[in-house]
Amino acid sequence: MNGGDRPLSPMDGLLIIDKPAGCTSHDVVQRVRRLLRIRRVGHGGTLDPDATGVLLVALGQATRFFPFLSGEDKAYEGLIRLGFATDTYDASGRPASPERSSGLPSADVVRAAMLGLEGELLQAPPAYSAKKVGGRRAYKLARARKTFSLEPVRVTVAAFTLADYAPPLVRFEVRCSPGTYVRSLAHDLGAKLGCGAHLQELRRTASGPYGIRRAVLLETVEEAASRGHMGDLLVPLMDLLPNAPVVIVAEEAVGRARNGTPLFAAHLAAPPGEAPSGGGPSLFRLLDPSGRLLGLARPSPGDDSLRPFLILR
Repeated sequence: MNGGDRPLSPMDGLLIIDKPAGCTSHDVVQRVRRLLRIRRVGHGGTLDPDATGVLLVALGQATRFFPFLSGEDKAYEGLIRLGFATDTYDASGRPASPERSSGLPSADVVRAAMLGLEGELLQAPPAYSAKKVGGRRAYKLARARKTFSLEPVRVTVAAFTLADYAPPLVRFEVRCSPGTYVRSLAHDLGAKLGCGAHLQELRRTASGPYGIRRAVLLETVEEAASRGHMGDLLVPLMDLLPNAPVVIVAEEAVGRARNGTPLFAAHLAAPPGEAPSGGGPSLFRLLDPSGRLLGLARPSPGDDSLRPFLILR
């Protein structure tokens, strides 16, 4: 930990929080920071204030892993209300189209429209979003009734499925790439169906390998902190990237790894199961002979070495 951090006990790891409705992701970070008396806290994968579910909160050196954690696919479940669109694309906004209460599409038509929104898409972010336009947040411009446009973003929707349909409510499940706005999916579904729609409820059920079953409430964090049992809740640094193969660095090469110097086969006590080049893994976890995580490395196809780039101190 940095000398400026003064936790109740040494902590570097990941909290999987079940975010409640009514607070921002930043609010969660601030609360964790106060509870644990730690400055170095961050979150990955922002959730809208009204949304609930999996929010990854990193402590200490775990914040350095966010470029990889935040790049993982996300999974959600929720409700879409058919019949009218809103200016925010969710239930917090004002109606943006006349309400339609009869003649709503059948389940088969809804299912087919959802299927048409799967795959790689150019998605327009909602006007009420944290995207920046000329250095200002889009939602601030929208509230000020300013005219602006947001560039579409390329996203991938792996699955957008109908779980239940009780008109006007569509219960859905979705798996998508990071950066996908589920609010925009709801809005686009309404446009495809010709009846308007908006997102009514949203719950994130997974972020990469971390699912809702492992998530804990903020009250649980508060209780664990008061009892000095935070270690029971933290995912340790070693386990943050379970899909990255482990490589054991030979004792005499540990200093080399700490300096970020390339590692060749002779420097490894236990080489990776797959060669660094030739289409193998793009990321490796480096361990010293005692099993302590040293950091991360990338393969260098040009010379079959591993290049340490994130070194834990």
